[in-house]
Amino acid sequence: MSFDFTLFIPFLFAYLIGSVPTSVWVSRVFYKIDIRNEGSKNAGATNTIRVLGLKAGLPVLAFDIFKGWFAVYFLNFFNFPELSLEMRVYLEILMGVAAIVGHIFPVYVGFRGGKGVATIAGVAIALFPIGVLLILGVFVLCFLITRIVSISSIIAGISFPLIIIFVMQNPHLPLQILAVGVGIFIPLTHRKNIQRLLKGEEKRFSFKRSRQ
Repeated sequence: MSFDFTLFIPFLFAYLIGSVPTSVWVSRVFYKIDIRNEGSKNAGATNTIRVLGLKAGLPVLAFDIFKGWFAVYFLNFFNFPELSLEMRVYLEILMGVAAIVGHIFPVYVGFRGGKGVATIAGVAIALFPIGVLLILGVFVLCFLITRIVSISSIIAGISFPLIIIFVMQNPHLPLQILAVGVGIFIPLTHRKNIQRLLKGEEKRFSFKRSRQ
């Protein structure tokens, strides 16, 4: 049986939309800096807020979430009538993964991107919106207690598979696999943050700009 190359198109698009380096472009166009050379040197919304403030950081956060959501939703523009429901869930997850990979390794700016937390959130919103509310609740609670974004992200990421498996009714196997993957992936992308946490050097979050 020959390979249907039309299946490749959605994944390529998902990667390209995930690769849009929101924080890098915003920092370059409006502030004449590269956010990857400032603050924590991470090309994400948290570092953008720290360095440039909410005015720059919130649009970055919103679009990074949107990238993940739209990458999954984009499959609806293609007609694959032969796909079973479970196979379609697999494809949606793979498109979400493609967007996450794009965010971390963006083709437009030398494959040096962010950690993917916001884009993962967008993928999760597309696949399991109720679960995202619970995960968001975990994140907010941890953040209010610690005021540290990294540890809040790690705990929320670890809670994702627990919520999917034990709260969602009859979750598809591919969604369970994704959730477990996220629970492992988030701590891995925060290795340096974990090292700073163990040393007591991780900074608490402030909404004030660190760069004037």
